Amino acid sequence: MSLSGTKNHWEKIYQTKSLEEVSWYQPTPETSLAFIKQFDVPKTAKIIDIGGGDSFLVDHLLDLGYQDVTVLDISETALNKAKHRLNEKSNSVKWVVADAATFEPTEQYDFWHDRAAFHFMTKDSEIESYVNTVKQYIKPTGILVIGTFSEQGPKKCSGIETKQYSENSMVNHFQEYFEKIGCFTIDHRTPFDTIQNFVFCSFKRKI
Repeated sequence: MSLSGTKNHWEKIYQTKSLEEVSWYQPTPETSLAFIKQFDVPKTAKIIDIGGGDSFLVDHLLDLGYQDVTVLDISETALNKAKHRLNEKSNSVKWVVADAATFEPTEQYDFWHDRAAFHFMTKDSEIESYVNTVKQYIKPTGILVIGTFSEQGPKKCSGIETKQYSENSMVNHFQEYFEKIGCFTIDHRTPFDTIQNFVFCSFKRKI
């Protein structure tokens, strides 16, 4: 699917479905928040949520007192929904409409979080571009957290093909520039009472 086709696909999904009607709906993103706590991320840290859409991670980060949060998504509709939900609080968030595979940051980040985008990159060129971006735009000793479909996860999501990962295949993509901290698998129960199995890996940027 072309970039414009992918963007139109996601715009349509967010225009036609409510938040509770998408498989990634998660009122409290417990796993993602646990990483924030595990790494004792400072309140002044530069945090980016890749593929954040209208998910609730940004709400919780703001409630916890984080001051420098960026949310990126390919769908402007998704980000507008999040802005509407947050109301005036949205003014303290940086909102970026971009494809994660071709995103060109303007600053470096202390904490890079992606629970939604990486498994949609099925072309080697997209993955290579993404890896090159994180190696350049995560600060030295910064943290990278990626949650993606495991080998037991779905092969399609929202009508788009996905790529599945094991711990080893995830680590292989990033080990040249990042040191693995840890990986684990976890089940996500969708609003439709189905199970999606994820593998989460955390990495520390090599100096």
